[in-house]
Parts: sequence; C-alpha cells; structure tokens
Amino acid sequence: MKKLLFLAFLVCTVLSCSVEDDNTPNFYNEILPVESVNMPSEFQLGSSHEITMTYLRPTGCHVFSDFYYVSELNQRTVAIITSVFTDIDCETFENEEVQVTLNFQVNNNGTYIFRFWQGEDANGNDIYYIVEVPVVE
Repeated sequence: MKKLLFLAFLVCTVLSCSVEDDNTPNFYNEILPVESVNMPSEFQLGSSHEITMTYLRPTGCHVFSDFYYVSELNQRTVAIITSVFTDIDCETFENEEVQVTLNFQVNNNGTYIFRFWQGEDANGNDIYYIVEVPVVE
C-alpha cells in the first residue's frame, strides 16, 4: 500500500509540473547592415587589432548579440547580428547609431580582404563595403 501511495504521489507531482517557462523572453536573430567601419590601414603580424563598426538600431527591441563572421583564407565577411525581442513594447528609432568592436587577431601574411555587409540592392543581391588591409612584420 505504501508503494502505491508513493507512486500516486510521484505521478501527481510530475503531472503538476509545467515544462513551459513563461518568463523566457521570445526573440529571433536579425542580421543588420554595417553602416561604417573604422579600422587600421595595416596590420602587424601576430597582433590583435580593433575594428569598430557602426550600425543603425531600428528599435529598442534590437540588442547586439554577435558578429556574423565567415573566414575564407584571407577573406573575411562581417555583419551585425542582433537579437530582436518580441514580447515587449519597444520604441522605434529613426537613426540610432550603435558602435561595436571586433578584436581581430592577425595570423597570416599577405593582405586581408574584409567584406562588410551593407544590405541588399533592389534585385536582392548582397552589397559589401570592401577593405583590403596589408600585413606588415
């Protein structure tokens, strides 16, 4: 009888628990274009350099999350990733500029080619701001 009572208690406990967490914010990620870039004109081999980017924050719901960053040999493609929270009321901004900094470690000789994503044209083709930066020793 004790085992049956314990089993009934255990079943009631498990069934009364909710797997959903109503306090978890709902969001999705959105890639935003890079508006402007501030970076060195040359890199020193083996050192770290700051690359500062500016993007326009459309609403208060857009919060910087990370960089979209793809590396192919000495070419880098970069964009801004924001998390957009959907369960709160947010102010819409006209031209709110936000600066973020990417720390870039120089590990290769030659010239690095950076392609900063600036959105799409009328035909849906990606537009890039391209910067070539030589590496010195």
